[in-house]
Amino acid sequence: MRTEPGLGRNVAALAALIVLGLAVGGYILSNQQANWPWQDRFAFAADFQASPGVTPGQGQEVRIAGVRAGDIRGVQVTEDGRGARVQMALERGHTVYDNARLVLRPKSPLNEMYVELDPGTPPGKKLEEGGVLPVGNTQRPIQPDEVLAHLDGNSRAALTSLLSESDVALVHAPTELPPGLRAGDRVVTELRPVVEALQTRRDAIRQLVTALSQISGAVGKDDERLTRLANSMEQTLGAVAGRDGELNAALNQLPGVTDELRRATGGVQQLSGQLDPTLRNVHAAADTLPEALSRLNGTVGRLDQTVDAARPVVQKARPMVADLRPLIGDAKASLVDIEAVTQRLDPATSMLMPYLTDLRAFVYNTNSVVNLQDANGGILRGLLEVSPTSLPVKSPLPPR
Repeated sequence: MRTEPGLGRNVAALAALIVLGLAVGGYILSNQQANWPWQDRFAFAADFQASPGVTPGQGQEVRIAGVRAGDIRGVQVTEDGRGARVQMALERGHTVYDNARLVLRPKSPLNEMYVELDPGTPPGKKLEEGGVLPVGNTQRPIQPDEVLAHLDGNSRAALTSLLSESDVALVHAPTELPPGLRAGDRVVTELRPVVEALQTRRDAIRQLVTALSQISGAVGKDDERLTRLANSMEQTLGAVAGRDGELNAALNQLPGVTDELRRATGGVQQLSGQLDPTLRNVHAAADTLPEALSRLNGTVGRLDQTVDAARPVVQKARPMVADLRPLIGDAKASLVDIEAVTQRLDPATSMLMPYLTDLRAFVYNTNSVVNLQDANGGILRGLLEVSPTSLPVKSPLPPR
């Protein structure tokens, strides 16, 4: 370089160019995520049904929980020729099990891919260095052309027309779409009271259903008493059915029953003629039913409070009802004895009927005689004794 003029300058320029090239190349390789020979990585492979957009050597990532943990090293056709085997390398410290899941996802609209890896769980076996996961552990993205391939010619033409019309419709979207969105916002704001009212109504219905459920549960718990009540009603109806002949005879002795029934039948016919205008009035009244239902909602709420307040009363009344049950049984037995007496009352009643007017006048006129009080206080004015011998009435009862 000393003997040849300009050689040192050329060597210095060449050295500078070499250093600059190495710096630029290192920068490019660092951004391309190059694989250096001295890196210690865990290598394994996985079989996919297809690997669209996978290009080894481009630094395509392998992510675990969204964090880069390795890259794709290669791709080749599987031995059976029905899939693609993607070779990957992970940083040391990550353990992969044979129940791991791998999903091939697009990284950008340009179909740049990466692999999302779920390493699996300890119940699975650890994957050995260079192991291969089967195609059942992997998923691939569905490409748009695969979806369009299932459409016939008419569907594709309709989809193309839809996209074209959408493009035309959205030309003036920046000026026309905001007013529509603001109008939609106003509609939603106006609908808010309706939604709140519906929510309130739903809460009220839920409370009503809960109250009915509690009532049903309380009635269901008292099934023993309900069974006894049903049995008692059955016995009572059986006894009434056994007295059917006597009831018919008693009804035949009642004066005027047939005439009353005939008049009642005529009244029912007149009522039937009035049903049509009544139904029309009911139809007109149905217009006010929603308002009545809204008021009923408040009534149901107050009814719930009333039921809560009446529950202690019902609980305290149960012992009293239990005490009255034997009395009802005794009264039922006494009705048998009273029945024989009531059959003899008709002749006595017919004989007393002519004297009722005189008896009313007598009671009215002698009120002061038997009255126990006057203006000065209590006093006994008189004593009236009435016996069968003092009345001109023939006894309907046979002598004993």
